[in-house]
Amino acid sequence: MQIETGVSLKPYNTFGLPAVAQTLVRIEADADVRRVLGDATLGRAPKFVLGGGSNIVLTRDVSQLVLKVEVPGRRVVDERADAWIVEAGGGENWHDFVTWTLDQGLPGLENLALIPGTVGASPVQNIGAYGVELKDRFDTLDAVDLITGRSVRLDASMCRFGYRDSIFKQALAGKSLITRVRFRLPKPWQPVLGYLDLERKMAETGQHQPTARQVYDWICEIRRAKLPDWTVMGNAGSFFKNPVVTEDQCRDIIGRDPEIVHYPMPDGTYKLAAGWLIDACGWKGKSIGRAGVYEKQALVLINRGGAIGAEVVTLARAIQESVYGRFGIRLEPEPLVI
Repeated sequence: MQIETGVSLKPYNTFGLPAVAQTLVRIEADADVRRVLGDATLGRAPKFVLGGGSNIVLTRDVSQLVLKVEVPGRRVVDERADAWIVEAGGGENWHDFVTWTLDQGLPGLENLALIPGTVGASPVQNIGAYGVELKDRFDTLDAVDLITGRSVRLDASMCRFGYRDSIFKQALAGKSLITRVRFRLPKPWQPVLGYLDLERKMAETGQHQPTARQVYDWICEIRRAKLPDWTVMGNAGSFFKNPVVTEDQCRDIIGRDPEIVHYPMPDGTYKLAAGWLIDACGWKGKSIGRAGVYEKQALVLINRGGAIGAEVVTLARAIQESVYGRFGIRLEPEPLVI
């Protein structure tokens, strides 16, 4: 367990926003959390759990005790008749872990390639992309209760996964630290190819029965073409959730804007492309201060260099007002604003 003071958080958030942690503790095992809780000073301090910093907007210095999750490890836990069970430490880089599973001949996570962040943060957000959500491949996770120090194991039902949501953003927000996550990779493997971008790749390449590695390569190509590299241009990926509306609402919007991108959901609702809504309001490429909307994908807000958190928040609110004014839809941000 390493304890540091006056730590710049700029390298630890993908937006590259300036902020300082008064005290930061690097967590490499469950026991480190218990040591923090047992410390007379650290144990009483309010706590903030930090993973890869890919889903936060820092608007101020952080006075809470920052617990930076750096738990390592990747391993195959079990092989069953219907699935492989693989485990990764909460501090593992998510994309590197996805790549590792494919290198081991264990497909199933390829649609989630190149999502920034850590393994431990992935269940919090119930990350998802191109027709697959984390909950579709989830088995169990281990977490440490930040009040009692007890280690607990949660299954999918206990995590209460929703669209970009989980119990860790609700009842357990700020109350637990995820140390390990296990994934269930189904056998036999079946590709998930329902998104338009993937259908275009199949048409372009003539590969209508792609391997998992081919799907992985396509996903990486698609994401790199649409999304900026956060190490070059600070961003938090998709900034807003895709709104879900009723069939009647969708029909009404289509009547006014026939070109709107929408996807039917199993429960009869429709998911609308937030990026399309933002682009339709004329925001693509625009800026407020040093925060802007990415020229290639309106769903991504970017740091044009030297931006502060307040500029990002001001831009996001202006976009929300525009979309609501035109479509009557309130966009909900994905990142946590601190």
